Amino acid sequence: MPDLDRPDLDRSIIISNGRCGSTLLSDLIHEEPETLSAQEFFMTMAPWSRSMEVLTGAEYWDVLSSPKEEISTLFRIGLPPKEVRYPDTGKWASERENMPRILGITLAKLTDDPDALFEKLADGVKAFPRQSVAAQHQDFLDLLARTLNRSRWVERSGGSSQVAPFLLANYPGARIVYLERNWADSAKSMSKHPSFQLVQLRVEALSRWGIDPFRVRPDQEVPDELAPYLPGRITPELLQARGQDASKYVHLCAFMSAQAQQAVDDAKPEHLLLMTYEDLVLDPVGQLTNLGEFLQFDDPAGWADGVAHKVRTT
Repeated sequence: MPDLDRPDLDRSIIISNGRCGSTLLSDLIHEEPETLSAQEFFMTMAPWSRSMEVLTGAEYWDVLSSPKEEISTLFRIGLPPKEVRYPDTGKWASERENMPRILGITLAKLTDDPDALFEKLADGVKAFPRQSVAAQHQDFLDLLARTLNRSRWVERSGGSSQVAPFLLANYPGARIVYLERNWADSAKSMSKHPSFQLVQLRVEALSRWGIDPFRVRPDQEVPDELAPYLPGRITPELLQARGQDASKYVHLCAFMSAQAQQAVDDAKPEHLLLMTYEDLVLDPVGQLTNLGEFLQFDDPAGWADGVAHKVRTT
């Protein structure tokens, strides 16, 4: 049975541009038995304009239970994100476009039966008080950790650099891991990944026209050049063609890194660990031991020794 009365949990957030080894890091953290490795939660719950809203627990559960339009679009056009781990035997297997947003990655990375975990969380979330969405997020991750008998949670979302100002402002007490990789390699990887092709499209559309194609108001006029990229019209060929120019993704890395660095400079988090993918590859045991110590693992060196070989073979 989960210990719902255990004292406050340790909370940590990994910030990165994406395609820089952050998924690997989350998978390794998952192997530490006292730690909940929450993957793709904050970005799955975006837009972060919602963080200023105040919701009841029941209203918040409705958001958790709703599909994520970007993920639904990728499934519709046949380019599902490879990070989705939802099982083929699950109740949403035949209609992944409509699957609740926390099922495909966040919960599916934690258990072989994400549907059961989803249902188990429902009553607890609906009982949350009326509060800001940022507070609901923290309570949800706390509940998830306690339900799985973990003493801490570490959240990691690919591309979270772009929302770093919101993360650091809303969770000032969290331990922050800032993971970087050289932009050329990150950009090359991003250019081949459908999720980041969508991210680049949205950032460019906001820069050129002030319009997010996934947040178009009913009365909003859309430029002819942007119209084919709206969620209901975009094709796999159009999206994949956006990966032909890797320089677009270098600019995306620059934008995201600037967002993250400014957020760190402004917030000056008390607990901050800087990591690079290159250092992790060169010295996995040493870098992971440092990470384990920072995250307050019971046996950081033992954990690092046990998982470091996965860095070398990835």
